Amino acid sequence: MTRKLLISTALLAVLPGLAFAEGEAAPHTGFILTSVLFLLGGILVFWMAAGFAMLEAGLVRSKNVTMQLTKNIALFSIAAIMYWLAGYGIMYPGDWLVEGWLGPFFAVTSLDPVGVAADAVDVGYASGASDFFFQLMFCATTASIVSGTLAERIKLWPFLAFVVVLTGFIYPIEASWQWGGGWLSEAGFSDFAGSTLVHAAGGFAALAGVLILGPRIGKYKDGRTIPMPGSNLPLATLGTFILWLGWFGFNGGSQLAMGTISDVSDVARIFANTNMAAAAGAVVAMIMTQVMFKKVDLTMTLNGALAGLVSITAEPLAPTLFQSLIIGGVGGAIVVFVVPLLDRLKIDDVVGAIPVHLVAGFWGTFIVAWTNTDASFGTQIMGFLAIGIFVFVVSFIFFSIIKATMGLRVSEEEEVNGLDMSELGMEAYPEFTNG
Repeated sequence: MTRKLLISTALLAVLPGLAFAEGEAAPHTGFILTSVLFLLGGILVFWMAAGFAMLEAGLVRSKNVTMQLTKNIALFSIAAIMYWLAGYGIMYPGDWLVEGWLGPFFAVTSLDPVGVAADAVDVGYASGASDFFFQLMFCATTASIVSGTLAERIKLWPFLAFVVVLTGFIYPIEASWQWGGGWLSEAGFSDFAGSTLVHAAGGFAALAGVLILGPRIGKYKDGRTIPMPGSNLPLATLGTFILWLGWFGFNGGSQLAMGTISDVSDVARIFANTNMAAAAGAVVAMIMTQVMFKKVDLTMTLNGALAGLVSITAEPLAPTLFQSLIIGGVGGAIVVFVVPLLDRLKIDDVVGAIPVHLVAGFWGTFIVAWTNTDASFGTQIMGFLAIGIFVFVVSFIFFSIIKATMGLRVSEEEEVNGLDMSELGMEAYPEFTNG
């Protein structure tokens, strides 16, 4: 018996049980399977938090690793609380404060009742708790993007104060314009899983922060860019693979339904397209660094894969595999060109988040109209600019307020000695200095 026949036989045996488990009627199947999609997709996107932590830990110098790990677990935890306290209600308003623009503040999220009866829920969608869990992970991802850009010179508590504002208010407001049925949705803007709403938004917040914060000491000297190699490329590579894996939940879960054959087929198509774009981004970055720098650059290759993923996120369903290869490949090329451009502008982005998430996010958003006939290039640009201006301006204002009140940057001595000891009093690799 062939493998395909074995799988088909197993599915035929299992699916009827799903449809009529414990006497439930077939319509409940969609509710159950979509809820499972949200839960499994949310778990995968949660695992991306580990990917960001490992990527950043590998790309910063050893004296700042503990700081990056602390920021990543703290920002996720803050995002979870703020999204419950304010964010979810703003992002998915039952009633708008300002129609299409602003939802209610502090509409605290509540879960489905314990043991809820089938006739007490909307079986046409999914469990409310599963939806909240899934959407929370996107909120936390936005904050993770900011962390790496501002590494090695920002204080811990001022950074976390900004995370409170970003996850509780900035991200939910702009995301509500599209995913909450706001004015961008009405205008025809299209962003399937968040190339702009999540990735470019995080990139714009990071850009605002880095312009206020300034570059690391010694990064730019006499018109030259001084390399500051990361501490652990194996960790950075592990982080990239974790992010790649998590992206299947990020994009696949954004189908928002798994109750029909069509939905399941579309989720599978999204997985395949997402993987192709990542692979193309990595290969293009490898080839370009070999041609331009005479050697393959691993960090560019890693970021090339991530840029390919960001690029396909705005529309992972409609493209063919060949179109996904092109979309992801251009994302990989963007990284190779934009990273040195930022250095020429003396914008010190430690992990390359701005090229990967902001610039590739624009490309992915713009190119949606190539494969999705319901979108237009003009509307895509308009939506990107609207979200970008909002996030950048509000982030710039809050970073400026934090700088004027709490202080944003550590002292020169603390930066030179490393934030692990100056901010936290512990090192990630103590045996290297105390052995």
